[in-house]
Amino acid sequence: MIDLYDLDEQGLRDLMAAWGQPAFRAGQIRRWLYEHDVTDVDEMTNLSKALRARLAAETRIGSLAVDIEQPSRDGTIKRLYRCADGRRIETVLMPYRSGRRTVCVSTQAGCAMGCAFCATGQMGFERHLTRGEIVEQVQRYAAKMRADGDRLSNVVLMGMGEPFHNYDAVLGAIRGIMQDVGIGARHITVSTVGLVPMIRRFAEEGLQVTLAVSLHSVDDAHRSAMMPINRRWPVSELMAACRDYAQATGRRVTFEWALIAGDNDDEATALALAKTLRGLPCHVNLIPLNPTRGFDGRPTDDPAASRFVATLAEHGIPATVRVRRGLDIDAGCGQLRDRADQEQAASPPA
Repeated sequence: MIDLYDLDEQGLRDLMAAWGQPAFRAGQIRRWLYEHDVTDVDEMTNLSKALRARLAAETRIGSLAVDIEQPSRDGTIKRLYRCADGRRIETVLMPYRSGRRTVCVSTQAGCAMGCAFCATGQMGFERHLTRGEIVEQVQRYAAKMRADGDRLSNVVLMGMGEPFHNYDAVLGAIRGIMQDVGIGARHITVSTVGLVPMIRRFAEEGLQVTLAVSLHSVDDAHRSAMMPINRRWPVSELMAACRDYAQATGRRVTFEWALIAGDNDDEATALALAKTLRGLPCHVNLIPLNPTRGFDGRPTDDPAASRFVATLAEHGIPATVRVRRGLDIDAGCGQLRDRADQEQAASPPA
């Protein structure tokens, strides 16, 4: 069965052509999906009954079922979705006082990268998500925002999985999020642990999407222990790719840095980071470590985090400490799937 979220506008035109329908039907279907937020083809009232019947028989509008929705005390909402094959993924909506409404979406069920401090990495890889499954996560929250008289403003591909390990589906989803859901490229961020060839390939796509790189250390031995991908592409190769990305796109690169007490939060480490990033248009997002069951590190306290920011600033590197959100529902960075493992054990797929 064809998932309509898997099809871009040309794909819808091709489907209509194959069914002997005029091309304008594709535009009608697209508007029903992304402007009117319908989830049932019978609601597409300007289509003929025969076309609606065929759509109902041969296509579907999405495949994700909400198993659990958890609200946080800070307004964050986490959804545990069940895919058609029973795999579970998580999506997080983060509202901010500034009016920004950001959804963090998953690109894989599980993750093959094995980062030591990440709950998703601790669970291992299950499968890639399709373009449609990625787009649907965004569209479902965009529809919720509209129904509430609000609007979704930002999308970050920082949930479960390594986006560049699922490159083609992620690229298609990004284009769909831009063209169909209506989120501008500069309001989309894609995060990677550092798949260098894919960073270089992405730089050639002509998109103004923000690149975020999970860095966490600039010492190869240390980073390799935390992030096995560093054994394949060490820091020097990763930095060269990031510099080329910034030059090709004119966009600064964001570096994610989980602050781990007594591990990567001292002044010498901040100086080494500043030296590594010197001359690169960038911003460092500092995130006090969020706890997971599989990693015993502790988050850096506020004074040490402030000193780290000040040291970077003294050497011309802008940095901020990210507000930690959704910790009471395990919705923070690196936590996705931690509680979901327990929920899945209690309620296995049918």
